[in-house]
Amino acid sequence: VAVTGPPGSGKSTLLHILGGVDRPTGGKVLMDGKDVYAQNEEQLAIFRRRQVGLIYQFYNLIPVLNVTENITLPVLMDGQKVNQNRLAELMTTLKLTGRENHLPNQLSGQQQRVSIGRALMNAPAVVLADEPTGNLDSKSSREIVELLKVSNEKYGQTLLVITHDESIALQADRILSIEDGKITRDEVIRR
Repeated sequence: VAVTGPPGSGKSTLLHILGGVDRPTGGKVLMDGKDVYAQNEEQLAIFRRRQVGLIYQFYNLIPVLNVTENITLPVLMDGQKVNQNRLAELMTTLKLTGRENHLPNQLSGQQQRVSIGRALMNAPAVVLADEPTGNLDSKSSREIVELLKVSNEKYGQTLLVITHDESIALQADRILSIEDGKITRDEVIRR
């Protein structure tokens, strides 16, 4: 699903509410038939770590952690063992092999790939991406969109991408447009 709309329309707020980051002022957020916000804070934190992968435009990488540590952080915070096969697959798919021990400031265009790896490491049911290509050149943008599409298809994850780029939106199966906090368009492109 692609979500489009002008700046300030509520796209990022929607993403944060869906991801369990910001609490809605009314209504319910149902995921897998359960009200996300009926959970206590500890349950909500577990939900975010296990069920949601968040990809931010500005990466939010931990500067003192290397690539591997940044990618595996959600797993380690959850007290789980790192799935080394999944890590290796992500490193290969994201073209980060050979950069495992690099710190974020030692990476040029790969920081967004690390952010995506971190979001996908726990194999979440839902991946929420807020302008994931906003700071990238056109070649890198195409590669990131392809990586997200592969993840969506290969792992059966729901993918919601906020974008201002019409060419990215048109690759989605469904487009939602938001203005002033309301959905103004809901169009199925592909089934």
